[in-house]
Amino acid sequence: MAITVNLRYTGKKGAAQAFAREMISSGTVEKIRAEKGNLRYEYYLPFEEEKAGSNDSSETILLIDSWENQEAIDLHHATPMMKTIAELREKYDLHMTIERFVSDDKIPEQDKAFIRS
Repeated sequence: MAITVNLRYTGKKGAAQAFAREMISSGTVEKIRAEKGNLRYEYYLPFEEEKAGSNDSSETILLIDSWENQEAIDLHHATPMMKTIAELREKYDLHMTIERFVSDDKIPEQDKAFIRS
């Protein structure tokens, strides 16, 4: 049973993308991916911004962060990388929303007809 957390980082004038680029270029992302229990750590750009057409130049980056269990998340939260992440969020003045999902690893039969493999 995996735990997946969707984190949406929102900033202004390219700050969210700059944050993700620095997370990658600094090696922090690779270190997180190498942690025991990490299943996925990937950044994505949305096709449509939530505030499309607004004049505030805001943007969002989605991080999909998935772990084997809560213990793996707790160990990750205890690493020095969390300080690095917090400092970068401050540097780029990012705000976050979070959604958490627990996987049951079962696809109902009625849903399988919609999956193309």
